[in-house]
Amino acid sequence: MTAILKHELRTYFHSLTAYIFGAFLLIAVGISAMRYNIDAAVSNFEFVLNFCSLIFAIIVPILTMRVLAEERRQRTDQLLYSLPITTTQVIVGKYLALLTVYLVPLVIISLYPLIFRRFGDVYLLTAYGSLLAFFLMGAALISLGLFISSLTDNQGFAAGIGVAVILFNYYSVSLSEYVSATAMGSVIAMCVLLLLIGAVIKHLTGSEDLGYGFSIVAILILGLVFFFRAESFEGLLPSIMSALSLFDRFVTFVNGSFDLTSIVYYLSVIGLFLFLSVQSLEKRRYN
Repeated sequence: MTAILKHELRTYFHSLTAYIFGAFLLIAVGISAMRYNIDAAVSNFEFVLNFCSLIFAIIVPILTMRVLAEERRQRTDQLLYSLPITTTQVIVGKYLALLTVYLVPLVIISLYPLIFRRFGDVYLLTAYGSLLAFFLMGAALISLGLFISSLTDNQGFAAGIGVAVILFNYYSVSLSEYVSATAMGSVIAMCVLLLLIGAVIKHLTGSEDLGYGFSIVAILILGLVFFFRAESFEGLLPSIMSALSLFDRFVTFVNGSFDLTSIVYYLSVIGLFLFLSVQSLEKRRYN
């Protein structure tokens, strides 16, 4: 795993990827800090992080689009399978390299509250609590990008899907106000979601029976629950869209609350997508 980590870090820092990622993040935070902390004379550094969080929709796909997709395109992933390490170690090594690239600009950003404090009152606990949540949110999005990259050998496709998914997650709370809150609308949306999950299972396992079987059984169970407890589906879809938003949970920290539930949620998302990335790589390994 250490060898994978070192190799990935050399690749990132010997190319423009790490520098483009860091530059975009530092520019976004710098512009936000000028707008809020300097021009508007606002002491809340956490507002800066909240304002520039949309930059993840650009920088995460830039960072993650090639991590596994390029390996598949050049067939160098075959070399990974011949190494005396497990697939889990490969994924963790690559993920830690991505986190290291992400941490470099964050270390610089972490100095901003201390600098601003010399010129006024800055709420350090809230600022650094928000910075921790900002790191975890970014780490969760990076794990998502890693999984998307594992599904294809086309970097452009991986980047495009990554941008679309992150933007949808960013605006999911706003969009939840316009989606159907009726029981039938929620059931239809959940059926579509179950079909998508079945497609992912089929892709990861290579078994059509398992993928389609899961979707069919889950939809039948959903139909039975709807038949007997239709009222429980009222407003379910908007609630799910809001609950799954990584960005909405970050707002809790910006408002000055340290939400342990959100921390656990971020860590769970990281664990889920790393697990799915391992399964995606395992499938290709045995194929």
